[in-house]
Amino acid sequence: MTGRSAPAVLPPSLRAWLGLIAALATLVVVVLGVLYADDSKPGMVDARIWAAVDGVGPPWRQVALATDFLGEPVGAATLVVAAVAGCLLLRRPRAAVLIVAGAAMTVGTATLLKHLVGRTIHGDGNLSYPSGHTAFAAALALAVALLATGRLGLGRMAGTLLVLAAALVAGAAMGWAQVALGAHYPTDVLGGWCTALAVIPATAWLVDRTADRMADRLGDRMADAGRRERR
Repeated sequence: MTGRSAPAVLPPSLRAWLGLIAALATLVVVVLGVLYADDSKPGMVDARIWAAVDGVGPPWRQVALATDFLGEPVGAATLVVAAVAGCLLLRRPRAAVLIVAGAAMTVGTATLLKHLVGRTIHGDGNLSYPSGHTAFAAALALAVALLATGRLGLGRMAGTLLVLAAALVAGAAMGWAQVALGAHYPTDVLGGWCTALAVIPATAWLVDRTADRMADRLGDRMADAGRRERR
């Protein structure tokens, strides 16, 4: 199911662009991580944005809480299962693998970065950079957008715009919820968004490369078996 007959999860037309975007996103994550390492207070930009967004009242607080739930374990697992089921129904097994592996790799990377950077919010035990909720939401949106790009046969420009737009909308929605609820600084949100932009293209490339190698090995074994039968 994951052989070369299965469509690539990372469209060839997008590889160069997404590779460049991933490199730039990685740079942003590193720069912000260095700037806010072991910090426990908002920066100048954080303070300005936080003052305008933090502490929203009803009904927007309920919207923020509902959005935040989608990044919690139960909500996130539900989204992943639904997305995987959709991929399998569309006969896109590589996309299903990307959704699971991409979400796990992105959240794992964000968690590792939190411990490395050591930025906190509301107390020493609350590591904040980068936002794992935002990273997950953007990663899932990126994976689904890559599936849509392949299914629709979009070109380089249209495909890149779709992928970035999906990541931006999902990341902005979850990021707003995190800042509105006081769970993260705005720069944490940016770091989480960029983490997804850095991890998902690399994971997609690895999924395709691994699947292609497995298909090649299977093809070689079948060819050998066929030759032995003819003898």
